[in-house]
Amino acid sequence: MLTLLIQTIESGAEQDSQKLESLLLAVAAGDREALAALYDRTRAAVYALALSILKNAQEAQDTCQDSFVRLWEAAPQYRPQGSPMAWILSITRNLARMKLRSSSRQLTLEDAEWDAIPALGPELDPEDRFLLQTALASLSSLEKQVILLHAVAGLKHREIAALLELPMATALSKYHRALKKLRYFMEGDDAQ
Repeated sequence: MLTLLIQTIESGAEQDSQKLESLLLAVAAGDREALAALYDRTRAAVYALALSILKNAQEAQDTCQDSFVRLWEAAPQYRPQGSPMAWILSITRNLARMKLRSSSRQLTLEDAEWDAIPALGPELDPEDRFLLQTALASLSSLEKQVILLHAVAGLKHREIAALLELPMATALSKYHRALKKLRYFMEGDDAQ
């Protein structure tokens, strides 16, 4: 069932990318409703990335809000030539790193905070959300980040590698290892 959820998310990623691009262009033209729609579509991914960097839920929420303010201001500079989600997340990454540098500290992220990220997605019913959170709890912190950035944010592996500053091979390895663990969790011994 989890694999089906991930496949469904991946299949809609291309259409979603086109929709995000049109929303970004509308935001650049000053459309506040487009900003609200963009926020609804991307807030979980923006929050997940901020949380992975800042390791603090409150600071991640603040950075998430700041990211959309900055996005509103920077939207006229957006040029449709790559992944709109990667452009949005690069704003978030830069703001989170600035916040981290200004506070000059780095904490570990509580598992409960990572496990709460799937709860932000409105497309799952409560039973599936609980199952997904339980399955994600079986992953390492880096594996969770890679899976969530791919499944929730719809980023490509090269984009994830760049955002997390990992070699491409490491990002792919973490992703495939996490999928294997999730399959094993969902299917038991039959997954091997």
